[in-house]
Amino acid sequence: MAVYAVGDLQGCLDPLQRLLEQIAFDPTADRLWLVGDLVNRGPQSLATLRFVHGLGETAVSVLGNHDLHLLAVAETGQGLRSGDTLQEILDAPDAGELLDWLRRRPLLHHDAALGWSMVHAGLPPQWDLALARTCAAEVERALRETPAALFAEMYGDQPDLWRDALRGAERLRFCLNAFTRMRYVDAAGRLDHDCKETPANAPAGLVPWFRAPGRLSAGERIVCGHWSTLGLVDEDGVVALDTGCVWGGKLSAVRLDAPARPVVAVDCPQARRPRGGRRD
Repeated sequence: MAVYAVGDLQGCLDPLQRLLEQIAFDPTADRLWLVGDLVNRGPQSLATLRFVHGLGETAVSVLGNHDLHLLAVAETGQGLRSGDTLQEILDAPDAGELLDWLRRRPLLHHDAALGWSMVHAGLPPQWDLALARTCAAEVERALRETPAALFAEMYGDQPDLWRDALRGAERLRFCLNAFTRMRYVDAAGRLDHDCKETPANAPAGLVPWFRAPGRLSAGERIVCGHWSTLGLVDEDGVVALDTGCVWGGKLSAVRLDAPARPVVAVDCPQARRPRGGRRD
């Protein structure tokens, strides 16, 4: 059995199918890990969601920020944003089934036997894996039991620093931002949500979350996505897989059960153009 992790799809089904063909993916034997952001920005959000849902237990996907945005729109009735490609999902006859399935996806997937964990964006430096799993479970419970209340309090950049004493909406908001939005942290371990540049172009004082000094999850093997300008990274046990598929880059897969961690990628047509040079 082979286990492949694949980067952000964002509604780009054709590249995923070409990638699966290239790696000779066998759904009866192999397993597929998807780092989140299944939908939005690309031209095939509904078809992508249906395809991944149809894979059943063959695939595991964690929630990304675009997936949560879809769920929030469906739950609260808030308007779509410019550039969203989600209306076809909301109008689909099977929308209820698809959204219920999506809402039950985890924020963190851990496979002890394989020795890998998967999140969409990353883990803040103050969390070890055990605390990360606890925080993920708290948010997942809220998504199942009180989604309207969760989405009403989800948006915002504060608090930006983890404290064990965080409770209620502030605790859940921090957890969601860490799991699905984080790229950089500062010297104190605060999350920075503004910078989306490459590390070479980042302001002084900011470091990628996986390079934070004293990171408590150091030593864990973590696969993630979310950061298209970062590109493919395999560093100190962290593999970042968002290689900009929706922006005309590549869709990448890494084989997690192989010691050498071989990477396979396919070219992707540009479905979105950055706004003001920024990708989101």
